[in-house]
Amino acid sequence: MSAPDNVWSLAFGIYRDVLPIVRQHLGDWQTQARQIPDPELRQQALASIKTKTFHCEGGSIYGLLVREHRHKIIRFIVAYQTISDYLDNLCDRSTSCDPDDFRALHEALLQALTPGAEPTNYYRLRTEQEDGGYLQKLVATCQSVLQQLPAYSNIAPALQELATHYCNLQVHKHVTPEERVPRLTAWFASQQASLPEMSWYEFSACAGSTLGIFCLVAYACEETCSADLAERVKASYFPWVQGLHILLDYFIDQEEDRSKGDLNFCAYYRNDQEMIQRFAHFIQQANRAVLWLPHLKFHRMINHGLVGIYLADEKVSQQKELHRLARRLMQASGLSSVFFLVNGWIMARLRSRSSSAPSGRQTSREPILST
Repeated sequence: MSAPDNVWSLAFGIYRDVLPIVRQHLGDWQTQARQIPDPELRQQALASIKTKTFHCEGGSIYGLLVREHRHKIIRFIVAYQTISDYLDNLCDRSTSCDPDDFRALHEALLQALTPGAEPTNYYRLRTEQEDGGYLQKLVATCQSVLQQLPAYSNIAPALQELATHYCNLQVHKHVTPEERVPRLTAWFASQQASLPEMSWYEFSACAGSTLGIFCLVAYACEETCSADLAERVKASYFPWVQGLHILLDYFIDQEEDRSKGDLNFCAYYRNDQEMIQRFAHFIQQANRAVLWLPHLKFHRMINHGLVGIYLADEKVSQQKELHRLARRLMQASGLSSVFFLVNGWIMARLRSRSSSAPSGRQTSREPILST
């Protein structure tokens, strides 16, 4: 497989070979979402596409790992990420705080990774029921792509493990506020023996990314993807790369989450100094973790791109203290992150001037490498 090995070829590939395909698929899913009978489900499906387009755009960069198969891989990534964003909206804005309801909804993410799995009624524990088959179509799309992968059987165990972590996080963090931390800490305690040294909130962040799943699916396009490679990808992305990804996401949303009373994992660090030290540790460990993977330069660019693109968000420039901390993180990440920061800064400003730019939370963020 060929993959970009420098920032210029990566950027060129994203704009030429990734974004047009992503936007075509998202347009198709938006058309499907408009036909959902239930008004609440329709509203949340459309909102998840409108305000979280950058998730699909960022995740689809893994299509460049297998450029010749990119249409197939991007089709999977867009469908899977759309499920994730839709369910996150349903849980975030739900009148229910029932963990059994959240777990029923997230069966869709596990079944999407299991070709041949029969769909269940994901809405069985909530009032809203009629989505016109929208969620089942997303699941079936993911399954149909995985059925075509020559090395699917080698990545299946790792996919299920990463998805199970993700689903558990979504259940625990969306219950009533007083239940969240006890549930999350108990979950962490059950997993701690198999983890490197970290806190419960850092582990939760590591579970909240889909990047490892997308990387595994891309590699499985080739028959040469062995069970050993699948294990190495999983061990590289979880916990370090995924943890870096989600901690950065929470880092820039601290003020917004504080004002809304939402859970933010960065709030549990004792002070800013400890937070920056731990972020620097995650950057260092993420760079070390990918040393054992093929296409090393590509994976390193992912790490540096995560730092640069997130810190290019306008929320950082608008908050003096956040901007100061961001500069310290850039120093820890290195020169390559500067390229992505400048790229993200320029694109975010261009987007903000466009009258056609979608509105909603985090839309100013440049989509590249942001899932």
